[in-house]
Amino acid sequence: MKKITVIIILFGINLVAQNSDFESRVESGIKQIYNIKFAEAEKTFRSLIADYPDHPAGRFFLAMIDWWKILLDVENESHDEIFFQKLEDVIFQCDKILEKDPQNVDALFFKGGSIGFRGRLRALRESWLKAADDGREALPIVERASRLDPDNLDVQLGFGIYNYYAAVIPEEYPLIKPLMIFFPSGNKEEGLRQLRNTAFNGKYAKYEARYFLMTIYYRYESNPWQAEEFAKMLVDDFPDNPTFQRWLGRIYVRQGKLQLADSLFKDVLRKADENFYGYNFPVALREADYYVGYNYKLNNELDSAKIYLTRCAEISQQIDKEEESGFLINSVLYLAQISEAKNLFEEAISYYERLLKMRDWGNSHTLAKNSLKRLKG
Repeated sequence: MKKITVIIILFGINLVAQNSDFESRVESGIKQIYNIKFAEAEKTFRSLIADYPDHPAGRFFLAMIDWWKILLDVENESHDEIFFQKLEDVIFQCDKILEKDPQNVDALFFKGGSIGFRGRLRALRESWLKAADDGREALPIVERASRLDPDNLDVQLGFGIYNYYAAVIPEEYPLIKPLMIFFPSGNKEEGLRQLRNTAFNGKYAKYEARYFLMTIYYRYESNPWQAEEFAKMLVDDFPDNPTFQRWLGRIYVRQGKLQLADSLFKDVLRKADENFYGYNFPVALREADYYVGYNYKLNNELDSAKIYLTRCAEISQQIDKEEESGFLINSVLYLAQISEAKNLFEEAISYYERLLKMRDWGNSHTLAKNSLKRLKG
């Protein structure tokens, strides 16, 4: 059901009415957000609000700082309320502008974007009906803005996301299909075309378009090589964004480029040790520990593998709430195999028995049962 986020329409950004100082400061602030320089970004956008108090951009991008704080640590809900409050401030300001000027494209874009991001968080928190309502509310606002400014490439981000997911998700997730009858039908090929156009030619929304193309090619198109193209763009532009680095690492693993993945995830751990923001969060540490440990195991460096896989399992136990994650299950399985390879049979038995108390992941239970039968004679 988390894929219901597809009905939440993202935003296009139109700043044509402003001067070059305004645009350069907005672009600088956006890059600061994506590169996880939140203090610098907040300073940039608060100064923008002071100098351009009648434009909603400053307040909108202040909210985007909180959005990225949420994305970097999704299980932590402490930023949710302030994010909602900031979005409501943007919507209120846009409504005031639209009362005086119903054709104000900037106000329409930022109002639609704020409603869309509100819906994205509601969907992330599994508040499906409210998320769907936000999607229904945001779509006509963005469409109206597009009619007023049809040459704006950034707006194609929202339409590209909608077109692609509205076509793909009902087939991938039948439970969502009934909800989609309230929305226009999608077009997968058109969605990809719109997203690529924004990714290469957009002004402010190109980074978000690249992010979505990276995830689409990885998850739905089964094309990690196309995903790599956009992941590399993002990592090159924003080398201190842990989300982008971790995605590139997963893509390398999918491609079988395990040495590249190992180097990348070791860099994640290095940045965590140096207290780069977002890198020392549990979700980032767990993933990096897992892939570094897995690579050590493949290379038969079992002592090193055990260190990282043990830490991955420990972190997973802290994070996993409703059920055991694949990270935890696989880590325990690999630890059992490592113990068995080192002739630590009692330890291996303990790990295999622990594995059977978890949910079955892949063929984990079969492997554990067969191994226990062999070890216990």
